[in-house]
Amino acid sequence: MDVAALVTAGATTIVGLMASEAWTYASGRFARLLGRTEAADPAEGTDPAAEAELRASRAELLVARADGDEAAAVRVEEAWRDRLRDALERDPAAVRELTELLDEVNPDWRADRAATVQNTTTNISGGTFNSQVFTGNDYTVTFNQQPETRP
Repeated sequence: MDVAALVTAGATTIVGLMASEAWTYASGRFARLLGRTEAADPAEGTDPAAEAELRASRAELLVARADGDEAAAVRVEEAWRDRLRDALERDPAAVRELTELLDEVNPDWRADRAATVQNTTTNISGGTFNSQVFTGNDYTVTFNQQPETRP
C-alpha cells in the first residue's frame, strides 16, 4: 500500500465525514488512531488531545464551508494529510489500522483512487514545426504528411 495514497485518502475521508452524520462514530475511531504511540495500549480508548484537535478542526471546516471559503477548507484537509503522515511515521503499525478504518467508514476509498484518470490534450496549429511535442504519460502519435504545394 502506498502510504502517500493512504494519507490522502485518510485526510479526504476525515474532512468528508466532518460534515456528515457519521462523524460522531468516526471521530472516536480517528481519535484513537491519532492518539496511538508505540507504548500505548489501543484498548485504552480515545486520546483527549486528539479528540480536541478533531473538534477544533471540524469547527474550522464548518465555518469555512458556511462562509464559502474553499481555500480554508482545503487548508483543513492539507493539515490532516500532514497530521496523518506524522502519525504513520511515528507508529508504522497504524498503517493497518488506518486502512481498516477507511475500509469501514469509506468502503469505496480504493475504487475512488483507482478511478482517477488524468487526460492531457495539446493542440498545436499553424506555423512550421521541426520536431515532435509529447506531453502526458501515455502517447498516441499520428504523423500526417504535409499537403503537396502546387507551383
